[in-house]
Amino acid sequence: MSNSPAGAANAPPPSERKVDTLLTHYGLSHTHPTNELIHYFAIPAIMLSLTGLLFALHPGLVLALLAASMVYYARLSWRFTGCMLLAASVLLALVDAMQTRGVLVPVSVVVFVVAWIFQFIGHRIEGKKPSFFEDLQYLLVGPLFVLSKVFLRWGLRW
Repeated sequence: MSNSPAGAANAPPPSERKVDTLLTHYGLSHTHPTNELIHYFAIPAIMLSLTGLLFALHPGLVLALLAASMVYYARLSWRFTGCMLLAASVLLALVDAMQTRGVLVPVSVVVFVVAWIFQFIGHRIEGKKPSFFEDLQYLLVGPLFVLSKVFLRWGLRW
């Protein structure tokens, strides 16, 4: 008889954190260099456009979504959370600038549509479905995937 708790055999190894498991799984459908390159540009563009569209509906809505996202990220990695807070600040500043110029909604709609078209082109090239078709949390993991590539390039650990 084993002393390990029920289900422990299905648990990730103790050294593998949930964030690592999520990024590994996400990475399985993002291995083609063209698809990866598309995601490096399209994911931040989608984040900007979604921030703009939600802000246009109501600024409180985008702030609530960003706050909920930060809670999710904080449960995964404090370093990623800090970077995502910085990214959210930049997104909000860009959205404010677009709002001031009166172009927030049209620019956000165009960027949203074009970025998603490129995302699906990337997945067509890859030959695999987007990860969020399996689990919606991968919509929040996508930005971390891009960020993890930056961290790896700079030799940083998340």
